[in-house]
Amino acid sequence: MVLNYIWISFFVIAFIISLLKLFIGGDFSVFTDLMNSVFASAKLGFEISLGLTGVLALWLGFMKIGERAGIVGALARFASPLFSKLFPDLPKDHPALGAIFMNLSANMLNLDNAATPLGLKAMKEMQTLNDKEDTASNPMIMFLVLNASGLTLIPITIMVYRAQMGSTNPADIFIPLMVSTFAATLVGVSYVCFKQRINMLNKAFVFFFGGISLFLLALIFIVSSMSQELIALYSSFGANFLLFCIIMTFILQGLRKKINVYDAFVEGAKEGFSTAISIIPYLIAMLVAVGLFRTSGAMDFVIDGISFLLAKLDIDTSFVAALPTAFMKPLSGSGARGMMLDAMQTYGADSFVGRLASVFQGATDTTFYLVAVYYGAVNIKKTRYTISGALLADLAGVVTAIFVCYLFFS
Repeated sequence: MVLNYIWISFFVIAFIISLLKLFIGGDFSVFTDLMNSVFASAKLGFEISLGLTGVLALWLGFMKIGERAGIVGALARFASPLFSKLFPDLPKDHPALGAIFMNLSANMLNLDNAATPLGLKAMKEMQTLNDKEDTASNPMIMFLVLNASGLTLIPITIMVYRAQMGSTNPADIFIPLMVSTFAATLVGVSYVCFKQRINMLNKAFVFFFGGISLFLLALIFIVSSMSQELIALYSSFGANFLLFCIIMTFILQGLRKKINVYDAFVEGAKEGFSTAISIIPYLIAMLVAVGLFRTSGAMDFVIDGISFLLAKLDIDTSFVAALPTAFMKPLSGSGARGMMLDAMQTYGADSFVGRLASVFQGATDTTFYLVAVYYGAVNIKKTRYTISGALLADLAGVVTAIFVCYLFFS
């Protein structure tokens, strides 16, 4: 229901602003621009879904091998101390736990193409336990908020974009980004735990979040003595090496268990193809609404209003120029990427705005895209408090990013 209201509001706001542009500003091309945006967004939604087909087929194929080889179950047992607290409604050793673990691991390594099919696999497994087929279950909400918090340890793609835009130190956002995304995750998880009455003062939670905090401190110490070239090199190598090792582990374990790995892969790949097809309507619906909101100029009104208010309060507004990336990220990953690149091109990759936009890009995730794709894949219509939890995590990431970037780059 919440998603329905948000979707409609995008259309209404775009329509009202366009009418104002027409009657007050005399802009007779405004509705032509809107319709061009509608068609372009619909085309983009189909192209994204089409591009996902191959990736989904690939990774769900390997996941099927891992499932039959017993690896998914082993991963679930490994993560059970923490996941049994985060997902108390999921039975021990359920296949969903293994898929969740691998999805979150891929997200932390910034491997988006691997994370999405694993996440869809997790959603399908959780749906098998859902008593209300059209309503998000507690485990689904926790999973979506964890994804929306954008926890990232290796932001290799953002560093590549910064290098392409002429940054002399593409990796200088490495530490600020990790601090910001960790804050987003901690806030998002805390909110869902409060809503679901999950006790966070237990050994599993303290060990996990305390361990990440210690890891970040150690990483800060190590990174401080490395050049950005070495950071980018080791990050890229480590992520892709680990990914390929996972694939080979699945195959070798399948051989050891004497299963037909080829048939298992094909069976999983078929599931990936059907999943990609089911996503298309939901993705197009969301991208069209986002495109209208952006084309109408609604985002510009928001940014100008914030700048005006902050200036009246005598607050430094140097960060406001980077806010379009933060505002766009929950709506559209490609839109936020475009905002980030535009900020770097306009102000410079190594400017405060360029760096902050880069941290915004990595500290949050595409909340509405995730909701549309993941819930759409299992026909969930009632999202409950998923969006509020995800947006709260995004807000925490944005606020922390501003603070940390002022600390590091101001």
